[in-house]
Amino acid sequence: MTIEHIVIVGGGTAGWMAAAALSRLRAGRELAITLVESESIGTVGVGEATIPPFVEFNQLLEIDEAEMLAAVQGTFKLGIQFRNWGRQGDSYIHPFGNYGYQIGSVGFHHVWHHARAHGDKRPIQVFNAETMAAYFGRFQRTQGMDRDDLPPINYAYHIDASRYAGFLRRYAEKRGVVRQEGRVEDVALHGDRGDVVSIRLESGEVVAGDLFVDCTGFRGLLIEQALETGYEDWTHWLPCNRAVALPCHRDDGSGPPPFTVATAHAAGWQWQVPLQHRNGNGHVYCDAYMDADEATDILMANMAGKPTAEPNHLRFVTGRRRLFWNRNVVALGLSAGFMEPLESTSIHLINTGVTKLIATLSLDGITDAQRNTFNRITGREYEKIRDFLILHYHATARDDSEFWNYCRTMSVPDSLTEKIALFRDTGQIFREEDELFTETSWAAVMMGQGIAMRGHNALADTLDPAKTRKELDEIEKSIRFLVQHMPAHADFLAGYCPGTP
Repeated sequence: MTIEHIVIVGGGTAGWMAAAALSRLRAGRELAITLVESESIGTVGVGEATIPPFVEFNQLLEIDEAEMLAAVQGTFKLGIQFRNWGRQGDSYIHPFGNYGYQIGSVGFHHVWHHARAHGDKRPIQVFNAETMAAYFGRFQRTQGMDRDDLPPINYAYHIDASRYAGFLRRYAEKRGVVRQEGRVEDVALHGDRGDVVSIRLESGEVVAGDLFVDCTGFRGLLIEQALETGYEDWTHWLPCNRAVALPCHRDDGSGPPPFTVATAHAAGWQWQVPLQHRNGNGHVYCDAYMDADEATDILMANMAGKPTAEPNHLRFVTGRRRLFWNRNVVALGLSAGFMEPLESTSIHLINTGVTKLIATLSLDGITDAQRNTFNRITGREYEKIRDFLILHYHATARDDSEFWNYCRTMSVPDSLTEKIALFRDTGQIFREEDELFTETSWAAVMMGQGIAMRGHNALADTLDPAKTRKELDEIEKSIRFLVQHMPAHADFLAGYCPGTP
């Protein structure tokens, strides 16, 4: 059966990202795309932090960066600062760029470890441009710079998710996507195949389609309620199951820092996402160790200013659908699964889900090969991200609460146990199967939370200590020069993409 009509059920960030990307398929084709959403159904709308592949997603859509950031109150993000994770009082930054660069075919953190053994006392952070710029509150895009002897700056964005959905709605509608207002009352399945044939709205209108994209959030209206796909529960490894979100002013008059902050508390952690004229805040926690009132009190006591809305309480179960593409339904966003917002991967998984859908989709019809490939690749991606998130909870010395005692001593997937042991013994990190997080990402979190390297790549011992020190000096010098000549983050925003409060 050819695909002549794609129906996206649900709006929000997931729905409109899907609509915007899929609208590109309409060029030169008779393809209808309808997005059904109801203004009476709210969206979660708190996923305000992104990671660098999101920049590429917008570039793929040929969206003007400055225009988009002005419209969504956006700021730049160089990484995430983690506070109180390994021990209370600790702080480190997981940066988007690499530490240094390979020297003599040896990964930089091995080179740095070798240099430390020969008396170099500099922390590894001074060899990362994003970390140093974040510490000093500075930012500048390095694309198009005349000098090629300076390290590039890798970045993502902080965005107002609701405004971004609106921005993409305008984008998609200009390219032929039709928005249908209405709440879904019933889902009709094909008697033999079991595919979704149509949805009926409360108004009585029926919307038929050939391919359905489920962006209905946690409830999974099509993928779960209609098709009963099943859910794989990861609560054992990622025990937080509640969140309270609350935006606020920045009453101290400070400009937005170019990084997200994740502060660990007694039974979870708090995010701070700086937009141009406010902060997004939230407290993710486990209700087995903390109730909603206490979680809200902790959040409100640790914000930069007065709240601008009422607390938004959320419930979730960490995990994933057993199938992401079941029959003729593809789940994206919260409909597909949910892990921690800890490393800002929620919007990223929408991005990669849409990209994989477009890559595997044939408008001539849906085949088992397409579904199986999509499900296998997406499942691996979820598992790799899952292991990285578990690392943050498990690699800790905190013993000040029952929650942290559980996380520190819980059993973890064998894949993560092996990764930690190998890094501790040799410093080696293998990036497998195009996984999202880089060697620097794994090294930053492991070292930041107290997993020290006992050894390093044997090739590092073949490097000349004097030459290595000279090269390290040059790396540090280039980064220092670059950061010193950057404007303050707030000043860069004011000149490049000022938003209206």
